[in-house]
Amino acid sequence: MDTIIIETSLGTVAGRKTDGCLEFLGIPYAKAERFRYAESIEHFEGVLDATEYGNACPQYRQYFPQLDNPERLFYHREFRQGIPFHYDEDCLNLNIFTPENPDHCPVAVFIHGGGFNSGSNAEEPFRGYELAKRGIITVFINYRVGIFGYLTHADIQKEYGRDGNFGLDDQLTALKWVKRHIADFGGDSENITVCGQSAGAMSIQYLCLNHDNAGLFRRVLMMSGAGLFPKFASPREAEVTREYWLQLMDSIGCTSLEELRSLDAAALLSAAQDLKGRRKDTLYNTMPVIDGVLIKGHIDELIHRPLPVGYMIGYTNTDLYAPLMAYIGNRFGRDNNAYIYYFDIDAPGDENKAFHSSDLRYLFGRLEQSWRPYGERDFEVSKQMMDYLAAYCRSGNPNGPGRPYWQCCHDGNVNILRFGADRTAEEKPSLAKLARNMIQKGNPKA
Repeated sequence: MDTIIIETSLGTVAGRKTDGCLEFLGIPYAKAERFRYAESIEHFEGVLDATEYGNACPQYRQYFPQLDNPERLFYHREFRQGIPFHYDEDCLNLNIFTPENPDHCPVAVFIHGGGFNSGSNAEEPFRGYELAKRGIITVFINYRVGIFGYLTHADIQKEYGRDGNFGLDDQLTALKWVKRHIADFGGDSENITVCGQSAGAMSIQYLCLNHDNAGLFRRVLMMSGAGLFPKFASPREAEVTREYWLQLMDSIGCTSLEELRSLDAAALLSAAQDLKGRRKDTLYNTMPVIDGVLIKGHIDELIHRPLPVGYMIGYTNTDLYAPLMAYIGNRFGRDNNAYIYYFDIDAPGDENKAFHSSDLRYLFGRLEQSWRPYGERDFEVSKQMMDYLAAYCRSGNPNGPGRPYWQCCHDGNVNILRFGADRTAEEKPSLAKLARNMIQKGNPKA
């Protein structure tokens, strides 16, 4: 790879040139002290070295990899094995992949998943090489997760007039940074598509339910999480979750937020892991909350008036609670004229079918980097998905020559494009079949 130097409004940036693409890695978009909201970075001192991936947010797998857990081992093998990660609270960075000679290119910004408790923008398959060859600039962002992203406390409310949602605020800060500066990298700031999977898709949904974000992006792609707001996943008021974090503080012997801010990160994560083992409601307390600023009210009220942007959503044949995912996703797609896809290609190499997030490698053209024995049909579908996404990013319409026509939902009709082992065509999934898949499969097994 060759080093390439570009001049931007932020300063000089050194990236890398590879196989018809440019990559700029680990670019800091903001700074944030622990349990404080991010402040955007608007200037680089000297030459910014953007040739290596940046820090990931400290998270449980840094100290507690839990690879004796089949599901943890499964996803480690899928997306993290062999990749070196460095964890540090100075983690608000992003990676940009562009064509070799970018000029006013459409932009796709990707928000990774991980249950709001883990994840990184350096994981496989978060690489934008193949989309860059299709004229699309791809940006992958990091944000704070777990206790660093979603702790709540009354003193935060007193200090800022809002509470919690540091991770969600990081995402919004990153999007605003991209909006201001992507033209420096050859992007079109007026043609931004926000993409994400799992918790990343749910994050996008929160962004779309806040009309303060109008004009920030033009369309979205939500994978494995669109419209997923049953009661168990619906945000609660920030003050309701404070009791959970006060118990954590009590277990460590911290009597104030300032003490918690100065505690060693390893001790903090150790206490959080211990509390997780003693309580059954960790999921509900380590995710976005209703703060009156980013999430202004209850989701079941906001969901009926999302931003008027373009919507594309997708789910797989064993996606989390698959029948529920399909039902709610289809309903949201119907109500918002979305393009819906159903990914129905079982992953080769084991019996986990089309597991949650199995479509990610297809979308970014990273099948060859997997241990799985993907075949001709897999590569064909991967090319289709990349071509659909590139067209969608350009114009909002995924259709084009050489691939099956994809009809969006309209006039109250639910239209779904199925990516199957036999063909790609409009076809609705059977909710009964999805239920059987879940019963047969259970959680992913390594």
